[in-house]
Amino acid sequence: MSSETTGFEIAIVGMSGRFPGAKNVRELWENLCLGKNLISYFTDNDLKDSSIPEEFLSDSNYVKARGIIDNVDGFDANLFSFYPKEIEMLDPQQRLFLECSWEAMEDAGYAPDNYKGVVGVFGGIGMNTYIMEYLKVNPDLVTSAEGYQLSIGNDKDFLTTRVSYKLNLKGPSLDVQTACSTSLVATHLACMNLINYQCDLAIAGGSTIVLPQKSGYHYQEGMILSPDGVCRPFDKDAGGTVSGNGVGIVVLKRLEDAIEDRDDIYAVIKGSAFNNDGAVKVGYTAPGVNGQTEVITSAFEMADVPMSSIGYIETHGTGTALGDPIEIDALTNAFRHNTNENQFCAIGSVKSNLGHLDTAAGVTGLIKTALSIYNNRILPSINYSEPNPQIDFVNSPFYVNTQLKKWDNSKIRRASVSSFGIGGTNAHIVLEQAQVKEDETLSRNYRPILFSAKSKKSLEENRTNFINYLKGNKNNNLDNIAYTLQTGRKEFEKREFILATSNSDLLETLEKNISNKIFRNDGMISKNPPIVFMFSGQGSQYINMCKDLYSQNKIFKFYLDECFAKLTKINNFNLQEVIFPFTDNLDGSKEKLKRTENTQPALFSIEYSLAKTLIDYGIKPSSMVGHSIGEFVAACISGVLDLDSALRIISLRANLMQKVKKGLMLSIKLSESELLKILPNKLDLAVKNSQELCVVSGEIDEIRKFEEYLKENNIESTVLHTSHAFHSRMMEPILE
Repeated sequence: MSSETTGFEIAIVGMSGRFPGAKNVRELWENLCLGKNLISYFTDNDLKDSSIPEEFLSDSNYVKARGIIDNVDGFDANLFSFYPKEIEMLDPQQRLFLECSWEAMEDAGYAPDNYKGVVGVFGGIGMNTYIMEYLKVNPDLVTSAEGYQLSIGNDKDFLTTRVSYKLNLKGPSLDVQTACSTSLVATHLACMNLINYQCDLAIAGGSTIVLPQKSGYHYQEGMILSPDGVCRPFDKDAGGTVSGNGVGIVVLKRLEDAIEDRDDIYAVIKGSAFNNDGAVKVGYTAPGVNGQTEVITSAFEMADVPMSSIGYIETHGTGTALGDPIEIDALTNAFRHNTNENQFCAIGSVKSNLGHLDTAAGVTGLIKTALSIYNNRILPSINYSEPNPQIDFVNSPFYVNTQLKKWDNSKIRRASVSSFGIGGTNAHIVLEQAQVKEDETLSRNYRPILFSAKSKKSLEENRTNFINYLKGNKNNNLDNIAYTLQTGRKEFEKREFILATSNSDLLETLEKNISNKIFRNDGMISKNPPIVFMFSGQGSQYINMCKDLYSQNKIFKFYLDECFAKLTKINNFNLQEVIFPFTDNLDGSKEKLKRTENTQPALFSIEYSLAKTLIDYGIKPSSMVGHSIGEFVAACISGVLDLDSALRIISLRANLMQKVKKGLMLSIKLSESELLKILPNKLDLAVKNSQELCVVSGEIDEIRKFEEYLKENNIESTVLHTSHAFHSRMMEPILE
């Protein structure tokens, strides 16, 4: 399968939300797969607790149903540095739009503080009911100095700019208001700004929260609301929709950039459009078949894909007697310009599950459809048994899908999404599965998995959320998970990390809270802690040093292979076979590596490659210190020597040292002053490693005699793995 690109494709790389019956996108997907009705139905006591008037409760036309979200007043104010009074006066629609924007950016793998590109914000919210509830108990605020703060915390004008301010985003920041189609129009505008290079990443979505949540509505025949609290799109018994609360956010990026940056792509937006019905309809609030037909046609013209290739359409699908037939007529009119096939394309509506989320409705349908493409499942539309008699599905390209089923894998998965607003602003978006190469799997033994938060409670919540994510995504690449958690999250003071070998190992460690595998820091962390690279001298080498890293880490292998290749030209032998010998004769291999002419180039190459690998991972030293051969590594890494010069100097130095008489070096656990009192005249103090640790050098027999003396006097010492008595008078013949 392949797809031609137009150059206008936009990738959906992140998403987040709060939905009826679902605290996040993962729970939404699970609920939709199960075909759940997520509308809440209230008792009289529920409604009394919400101060609903008694006369409403006894009214037969008062329908006690709504789609509500959990923890509507919950908000991590500390994360965004709000004062308590600020939060108290801030509309929950704006609070949750901000919080979900943060979450969607994290889902995309980007920390706002670390992202180098320009980020735009596009979105809208519903009618503010919070301010009315708030003023009931705080009436004096209208005339007080805090009235201004109340205004900017509740007016629609300040939605996206607040997100831009709190997340330090410097791209376009645009509030969108087109009623029910707000969030899909916002998504279209975000796409256009990406295509025009006004931004490199875009946040788009909508938020609607009507308070009090536990409240119903008055049914009126012929209007858009359901008589019984059930939404039945396209069904013969459809009588209207049900209102609901929700928030939905997507993060968008130009497709070519997303592929280059190896982003996880939910779906690709191939084309999008928006328009208005104008006056060609029966009334201002009525849908218009011509406007809908035209917006669908325009989106497909931009997408440049055949309508016959579409496998699913997420409809506006309000379940009204007037709106449903008009929507199918518009879709059929648009599709008949391209295909005469019948009933090949499934349709559905998330409103059958959640109700109508007003300004968040369009993006919720988009999230549902993108997840459908990503997970290779077409979701069921519920509450459907027989078609509305005014809809001729048999002679249309469409059928209502009522069962969870797989897509046809012989074709590229394509779908589209509609959203139509009261007042006539229509939007349509065409989606396609991402055509990206599979990640290459690296067989590293351990991956560092990092978490951080501002408080212990938030850190625990992060861990719990990640456990739930991992359970639902067991096959996700652990390397990608580790990379995103390291580079795509803002760092906070409370931190912990885990070294995991696999997804199952990670999940077990987290669920069982295995303390010796979880490393925590509860204190303050310097934003840029100074890092020192220390490079050791001879004696630290061993056969197969860093062999696992060499076989498993491409970056380390690249740098070490570079050293091997350059040294082969300089010395005319293969150092790789010395460090990683193809033999079972370990004693012989150890002696070969112990030869100075091999030891010094080997240590330099390993230490240089380790340092370059750490630097490539973003771990950069503020200073460096080297011991003997390690001094040359520090000089090379700091830029004093280039690699070619360093390797030539090291090779010459090692070959010269190899020619002098052999000797030994002895590490002794004594201070300099204590050692000098007993040091024989034939030995030299070579190194003072610390206040209580020194090294002496000399001829082999003299070192052995002194070692025996130290043992007799219970003084700890260790012979180093060197072939010569470095840093002693025995090196002086080189000067001749």
